[in-house]
Amino acid sequence: MVEIYDPPIPWTGQLETPLTLFRTTVRPEWIDEFEHVSFDRYLTIGSHANWAFWNWINSPEGTMAEREGHESVVVESHVNYIRELSLGTTIHCSSQLIDFDDKRYLLLNQIWKSGGVLAATNELKCLGFNLRTRRAEKWRPKVRERLTFVLDVQGKTCWPLLDSCIALNGKRGSATS
Repeated sequence: MVEIYDPPIPWTGQLETPLTLFRTTVRPEWIDEFEHVSFDRYLTIGSHANWAFWNWINSPEGTMAEREGHESVVVESHVNYIRELSLGTTIHCSSQLIDFDDKRYLLLNQIWKSGGVLAATNELKCLGFNLRTRRAEKWRPKVRERLTFVLDVQGKTCWPLLDSCIALNGKRGSATS
């Protein structure tokens, strides 16, 4: 079964805090034989949040065709399972940009149940990638500018719940340039 992703949310130059770009209810295809979300589907939920973040950062270029192969790929992922999710549960993901450099970013997605209950976290390291050359590449200027904006705003307003999040340069709180 092919996973269906939501249409992109347009970039407005405004940043809500916390940044919430993915909202849904737990889907039947995410449920396992124990009648809760399967461990691998927490990665799927994190993938939805990351895809929403990536499309938002690139807006109005909301499709791979419009971006002409300039994408990001996940090269590392960590999930922390905190609370059980079951069919039909309303969830949303808040996304926190931890750090970035010329061609990587660290993103922490927090998966929340209705009522403000943290269900899981998904920490991702993403790499700028050119689908045409099949090689890592630096961020396009617009993407770099928007990542800088997001990190500046989020760095002044909140920090993630995980103490294990470490910036790309080994410190927290400053982007590496």
